[in-house]
Amino acid sequence: MSRLWASSLRGRVTLVAAAVATAVLIPVGTGTIVVARSVVEANVWKQTRDTAEQVAAEWRVGDLPLGAAMPLIDPSVDLIQVVTPSGQVVATSDAARNLPPLSDVWPTADNRVISTTNCLPRQCVHLTAVRASPSPAANVVYAGRTTPGLLDTRILEAVVLTQVLVLIALATWTTWLVMGRALRPVGAMRAELDAVNASDLSSRVTQPPGKDEVAQLARSVNGTLARLERSAYQQRRFASDASHELRTPIAGLRAQLESAQLYPEDTDFIALVDSALRDTDRLEAIISDLLLLARIGSRVDVVKERMDLAALVRDELSARNDRLPVKLMLEEGVVVEGVRLQLARVLTNLLDNAQRHAESIIKVAVTRDGDMAVLAVENDGVEIARADRESIFERFTRLDAARSRDSGGTGLGLAIARDVAVAHRGEIHVEEYCGGARFVLRLPAV
Repeated sequence: MSRLWASSLRGRVTLVAAAVATAVLIPVGTGTIVVARSVVEANVWKQTRDTAEQVAAEWRVGDLPLGAAMPLIDPSVDLIQVVTPSGQVVATSDAARNLPPLSDVWPTADNRVISTTNCLPRQCVHLTAVRASPSPAANVVYAGRTTPGLLDTRILEAVVLTQVLVLIALATWTTWLVMGRALRPVGAMRAELDAVNASDLSSRVTQPPGKDEVAQLARSVNGTLARLERSAYQQRRFASDASHELRTPIAGLRAQLESAQLYPEDTDFIALVDSALRDTDRLEAIISDLLLLARIGSRVDVVKERMDLAALVRDELSARNDRLPVKLMLEEGVVVEGVRLQLARVLTNLLDNAQRHAESIIKVAVTRDGDMAVLAVENDGVEIARADRESIFERFTRLDAARSRDSGGTGLGLAIARDVAVAHRGEIHVEEYCGGARFVLRLPAV
């Protein structure tokens, strides 16, 4: 049973709660007993002392009748005696009439009040002895009462011990129930995670309401599953895209080579080599872009650096020889943190796309919008329909003949731009632009 509890978080927390409750409640219970006994005993002695002092004062002025029963000043203090130095009881209350002297304690002139206890043949008493006067022959007044049951028995200890045990049991039971309820969603998540398999990562764990640690755990688990699903999807998409897009140039290259093999005398080998090299270049470009897509987002934080977007734009444009002019509107000091090669590739892809489809001019703008850095590339070519503004960022998406394989590019440029933006906690989209197309990249500014 102890191993079962030790292997369970619920059991361990319950045991810890029981141990804490025991460590707290036992000292509290002990302190309660000590304090209660001290308070009761102090109250008893105050009653007996007050009574003894008053009787001694009355004795000194001669107001106490000899032989007759002394009246009770405090009904609870019913044992009163006046005793001479020789031990003779010269005055007594009815309750103490047939009793020997209540105590052999004899106050001195320097210590005229003494509170003590004494057990008589039939009872134990709490009493106070007061010396009536400083005279050597002064009598002593004893005033006492039967020891209260709270002090004479273990009733208080039994009651407090019972209460402590009940509270410990209640704390243990409550902790067990609360932990069971708190961990119920964790058990459900575990069962749901056990049902997840590599072939289907679309399942998600049930997220409990609220913002506590269990709800945060569920959100983290769902986020991890979403990333795993996206990674698996990217792997499948990579294989599918590679097999689909590589088939055409490979098939064309094979057909040309087979034709040259069958009809060597009719083959223009120079044209064959040129065509084969073009197909090979296209294959290399597609494979390079597919590999880049597969690597985007992996260990990005390790190679991040700060860079000024305006400087990045100038550096990239200085290395290009485009057919159309590029108008710059650059705001200085717009700094982002990221992978320089990947962000430069995004800019290159956007410029290549703009050069293919622009009519006369391209504009590049860098601005800051709140805590976001904005890079916009505009061209005065064909406008992009609203329905197509999301699909063009999919891999190998071509809207019309102008975006065919013959127009240059691999069909992966905008897909690469989107994945780079997402890997840098940003976004890229097409904005409304009259008379052309406007692509906007937003990244967190630093």
